[in-house]
Amino acid sequence: MSITDLQPDGPAPDSPESADLPGDGTPGDGPSGPPQELVTDVFARGCTSRAAFEVVTSKWASLALLALGEGSYRFNALRRRVEGVSEKMLSQTLQSLERDGMVTRDVVTTIPPRVEYGLTSLGEQVARHLRGLADLLEETAATAADAPAGSTDGAPAGPAAGAAGETSAGDLPAR
Repeated sequence: MSITDLQPDGPAPDSPESADLPGDGTPGDGPSGPPQELVTDVFARGCTSRAAFEVVTSKWASLALLALGEGSYRFNALRRRVEGVSEKMLSQTLQSLERDGMVTRDVVTTIPPRVEYGLTSLGEQVARHLRGLADLLEETAATAADAPAGSTDGAPAGPAAGAAGETSAGDLPAR
């Protein structure tokens, strides 16, 4: 006797045989799909990884992860490394990253107590991917700065393509 023999309406919902069945695994149940807590598509509203994705893709979290990818930091050293972040914002960001399992907070019992932040294995993986993105953006920013002023090779088109505050006659609204 197998476990599927114990199921009154067919195979267990999580068994391979139920993959073709709609809804909760019973025939004719409708196209409701898997339970919402099991969705792993970041585009889906109910995806469990979506909140972590939102945190990681924020400016301060990305910069904090990149800095922590270089090694562990104490709070004020990390704040100096990530120029422009306020103490409150860095604190909130680190709490979110810790909650999502990407950052560790180690309290060293010395006088005075010392707190160091580091990356978990997940945080290291995310930081590695962010480093690749940051390297690409830094490289293309340098390439774009070297391009001739009128060149459109690889440069974005439109008003955002120029320097901040710079406009041309084509960018101005007609009167």
